[in-house]
Amino acid sequence: MEMEKFFTVWSVLVLFQLVLIHGQQTYVNNKQLACYDHANDNFTRGFACNGVNSSCQSYLTFRSNPLYNSPVDLNYLLNSSTDLIASINNITTVTTVPTDDQVIIPVNCSCSGQYYQHTTTHKIENSLETYFSIANDTYQGLSTCQALMAQNNVGDKNLTVGLDVLVPLRCACPTAKQTASGFNYLLVYMVTWGDSISKIAELFNVDNIQSILDANQLSADDNIYPFTPILVPLKTPPTKIQRPATSPPPPPASPPQAQLTPTESNSSKKWVYIGVGIGAGLLLLVSVLAFLFCFYRRKSKKPTPVSSSGPKTLSDDYSMFPENSKSSLPISVSSQGIRDTVESLTVYKFQDLQIATGSFSEENRIKGSVYKGSFKGDDAAIKVMKGDVSSEINILKKINHSNIVRLSGFCVHEGNTYLVYEFANNGALSDWLHSNRYEYSDTLTWKQRVQIAYDIANAINYLHKYTNPPYIHKNLKTSNILLDTNLRAKIANFGLARSADNHQQDQGGLQLTRHVVGTYGYMAPEYIENGVITPKLDVFAFGVVILELLSGKEAAISDKNRGEELLYASISRVLNENNVKEKLRGFIDPSLGNEYPLDFAFSMAQLAKNCVAHDLNARPSMSEVLISLSKILSALSDWDPSDELDNSRSLGSGS
Repeated sequence: MEMEKFFTVWSVLVLFQLVLIHGQQTYVNNKQLACYDHANDNFTRGFACNGVNSSCQSYLTFRSNPLYNSPVDLNYLLNSSTDLIASINNITTVTTVPTDDQVIIPVNCSCSGQYYQHTTTHKIENSLETYFSIANDTYQGLSTCQALMAQNNVGDKNLTVGLDVLVPLRCACPTAKQTASGFNYLLVYMVTWGDSISKIAELFNVDNIQSILDANQLSADDNIYPFTPILVPLKTPPTKIQRPATSPPPPPASPPQAQLTPTESNSSKKWVYIGVGIGAGLLLLVSVLAFLFCFYRRKSKKPTPVSSSGPKTLSDDYSMFPENSKSSLPISVSSQGIRDTVESLTVYKFQDLQIATGSFSEENRIKGSVYKGSFKGDDAAIKVMKGDVSSEINILKKINHSNIVRLSGFCVHEGNTYLVYEFANNGALSDWLHSNRYEYSDTLTWKQRVQIAYDIANAINYLHKYTNPPYIHKNLKTSNILLDTNLRAKIANFGLARSADNHQQDQGGLQLTRHVVGTYGYMAPEYIENGVITPKLDVFAFGVVILELLSGKEAAISDKNRGEELLYASISRVLNENNVKEKLRGFIDPSLGNEYPLDFAFSMAQLAKNCVAHDLNARPSMSEVLISLSKILSALSDWDPSDELDNSRSLGSGS
């Protein structure tokens, strides 16, 4: 009898301990990106089956995109119910959901082995798909590459077009502790930029923030990352997600910062209103003073007679320049729009440029026709150009982005145009990676290379989506990417850039040209063969730049056995053949040693391979590229190079 009591007490204690240990789920903490790190399998494969019930009603969130933006499409992808999706989101079954709006997806969640999951299938549609892209891109992080590899018998390198892949979607049922606290449902929410636990709690009307922290084994000081799943305990079924209406922000120039608390936010808004009121008053005062100044000045001047001899020429615009800068009139700059150009840029005197550059001395030459100059202690880069450069000037004067080199002014003298740019202290990326790399005491670290790739993608995405009209750079290469004091990238040289009007945007930005110009190794096949110009031209060149960052090699490689080979052609051999691990290590820049995460290097190489796909329609958009790089950059925040000395990782069945 005593023994029976002992076992009863022991059983209760064990059960209580299990509830304490397993009453929560482990937050993935970006470990889902390390596809081949099997040490993470215990929580990257799914949420543990530790709930009161082996199956339950659960909810997922999914961000609408052009491929999946209606209840019918979402049901097809996620294996839910068209009617239920429409009902819970308060829309009809044929409603088109705006892109990037978050939709709630009701699913039945069940135990499968030791993990909860909701299962769907996905048919491989092109040869570029991998378990990584399926989990993180197609299903937006609702699954993981580890879970896909564990539940499919086909290796990552053997996926073929038309193959049906089993996709386990992450979900969970409430534990005994959560049920006792009144929580009846668990919702899997995908974190996005700027989110915090308090914002997520507010979004779903959760009173107790601690319940979300507990559900994910998080503390208040822990970081959460975009594109990762967070469990949100709910007492009642969720309703349509309603976010405050805001205008779309420009693409972030760096990983997201911590958000203000509600108290800080309200205080900030109060001072914003005060600032707006003060600003409006000052603006009114300045306007009155400006009106009076112009009125009295106009009265004191005689009107200038208008010439009737014909159309006004560029020389007729002398009056718009200061007297001391007439010698620097932009003769090689077209007259159209010149008033705007002069208003937004500094018109330098040639004598000032001579003083700044030491009469364009050889010691101030940076490279080619670019010289270093100094204006009152501020360094600048001065580029000497011939011909009509109004196109580049008119583009750069309208652009304001931290990852695009800034044009501060110009001068025209004796038929040459001198463009004055901000100075990038660390020169061109090509110098760090190629010809002059050994002149530098340090090589670029892995984190610096990923950050540089992110900066470039950020700038190109800005040109493609956030300028009006959109622009295609057309000449992206490592020699046109400059590095500032902090080794952050800035894109330069817009001489070949071309705008895409609204009609062209409706056709995917497609244009044709007979004049094919560019650098061998960076030009996309459709451009070389048929003169086709689309934004995917920049995507292709960007893929080559990623490969240069990974390998340290130039875009065109001289090989003793193969002769001259294009870098973008070599990556297919690395990723498509056997022994991927060894081949990838052989491809990576040896100056990095072993101080890089092989999993992320594989993800970067796969992304580059997608960017340089022969078919332009198979390439991702730059916004999709930026999202992928955001995930990798975000994951590196807690990566330590010393970890690589202790980890030996395998790249799937092809290794």
